[in-house]
Amino acid sequence: MQLLEETTGRHEFQLAQAAVRLPGGSLLRPGQNCWRVDRADRASILIDGAPYFACLEAALRRAQRSILIIGWDFDGSIRLRPDVSAEESPPLGPLLRSLVEAKPDLEIRVLVWSIAVVHAPGAPGPLIFGAEWQDHPRLQVKLDTHHPLYAAHHQKIVCIDDALAFVGGMDLTVERWDTHRHACDDPFRLKDDGNIYEPVHDLQMAVDGEAARSVAEVGYGRWKLATGEELSPAPPERATPWPEDLGAEFVNMPVAIARTYPAWGDQPATQEAAALTQDALSAARKSIYIEAQYMTSPRIGDVLEQRLADPDGPEIVVIQTHESHGWAEELVMGTNRDRLIRRLRKCDHYDRLRVYYPVIPNGAGGECQVLIHSKLIIVDDVFLRIGSSNLNNRSMGLDSECDLAIEATTEEECRTIAFLRHRLLAEHLETQPEIFAEVLEGAGGSVIRAIDQLNTRERGLRVFGAMADEGPDAPAPGTSLLDPLEPFEPLSLFRRRRTDI
Repeated sequence: MQLLEETTGRHEFQLAQAAVRLPGGSLLRPGQNCWRVDRADRASILIDGAPYFACLEAALRRAQRSILIIGWDFDGSIRLRPDVSAEESPPLGPLLRSLVEAKPDLEIRVLVWSIAVVHAPGAPGPLIFGAEWQDHPRLQVKLDTHHPLYAAHHQKIVCIDDALAFVGGMDLTVERWDTHRHACDDPFRLKDDGNIYEPVHDLQMAVDGEAARSVAEVGYGRWKLATGEELSPAPPERATPWPEDLGAEFVNMPVAIARTYPAWGDQPATQEAAALTQDALSAARKSIYIEAQYMTSPRIGDVLEQRLADPDGPEIVVIQTHESHGWAEELVMGTNRDRLIRRLRKCDHYDRLRVYYPVIPNGAGGECQVLIHSKLIIVDDVFLRIGSSNLNNRSMGLDSECDLAIEATTEEECRTIAFLRHRLLAEHLETQPEIFAEVLEGAGGSVIRAIDQLNTRERGLRVFGAMADEGPDAPAPGTSLLDPLEPFEPLSLFRRRRTDI
C-alpha cells in the first residue's frame, strides 16, 4: 500500500509539473488546483496579529447584515486591541453582542471545530455551555462536528456582509496577538494566568468584491454541513465594511480560492490546495520563499528535491517554527521536519537551500524563538499563496482548509509580491524592506546571499541544526497514524473483508 501511494504521488507530481510548464499558460486552473478565480476590487496582506485584529475590529463595527466567523478555535474573552483601554476595545464576545443589539438587521454566526474544546488553547466552557454574551436570538455559536475521526476543521475565515473576507492562519483565540517587534517581554501579550506567551508571527489576506462573495459561499457551505441550516447571501450594501485605514496592495485582482475537504458522508474529497501548492513549487525558476508552521510532507519533499536537483533551479528559503509543543507535535511534526530538512540537504548539490527559524534577544544575554504560524508561499515574485494549509500530510487531505492565491500578470503586481517578501524578511532580520531590496539587488538577486549579508544582529534568523547534522531522513514510525493523508475508518477493514468473501 505504501509503495502504491508513493508511486501515485510521483505520477501526480509529474502530471502537475507538465501542466504548469505549458508555455504562456496560467498556473491557476479552476476545477483542478483551485475552486474558483474571482476578482477582488481590493486585496491586502496583514502581517502579524496586531494589524489584522485592529483591521478586523474596524470592519466588524461597519457590518450591517452578516458576520460569519469560521475557525479552528474561538475565544470571546480576547481583546482585538489589548494595547488600548477596554472601553475603547472590549472583549470580542461582548463586542459582537453590542453590535447585534445596536443593528437590528445584523446576524452573527460563529462556527468552531468541535474538538477545540479539548485540543485548542481557548477556554472550552463558553463553547460548550455558552456565555452571557451569546444569549441573543441573532447571535449563534455552533460546534462543527462534521469531520472524520481525528480530523480538524482548520479554516480561518471571517466574512462581513458578503463584501469583505479575511482568510489566513489566524484564529480569533488566545495567544495570537503580536506586533512586528515580537518582543520577548511584551506586557500586552498575556495569558490568562498573567504570564507572557511567546512571540508569534502570522498572516491574513483581506479581499472584497466577487472574491469576498465566493469566500462567503465557502463559509455558508461549511455552516450548512455543520448545522443543516441553509444561508442566503446578504444583499449588497452601499457602505463597504472595508476598513478606512487599510490600503489596497492589489487592485482589480483575480484571486484563486483553494480548499481541502476529506471525503466524509455526502461530502466528496477536495484537494485543490495541495494541488495548487505542488503546481506552484514545481513551476519555480528563480526563488521559492516559504513560511510554515509545519513542513513535513513527503510530497512537498518530492517537489523541492526535484527543484534542487535542477542545475538551473530556484533558491529555496524556508522559515519554520523551531520548538514544538507537546509530545505528539514533537514526535511527528518536529521529528519529521528535521528528517525532511536532512533529505533536502543531501540533494542540495548547488547550495541553494536554507531553512531558518527567527529569534529575538531576551535582554538577558539569551534569545527566545518566534513561533511561525503563517502558511505562506511566494514563487518567483509571480505567485503568492496565504491561507490555513500547513505543508504536512493532514493539511493535504484530512483537515478542512482554505487558501487564497494571487498570480501576477503585470510588472507592478510582481513588484508588490516581491515587496511583501522583502517586508517579511526585513521583519525577521530587523531591517527595512527598502534596505533588503537594495542588498538583494547588490547580491545579484540571490535571496540567500542577501540574508547572509543582513543576518548579523541579535535579532535574526538561525539555521536549523538538521541542516548540518546526520540522522534519518525518512518519515518517522507512526507518521501514518499521527499525521495521516486521509480519514481513518476503523470499520473499513471489516467492509473490505466482507467484500472479499
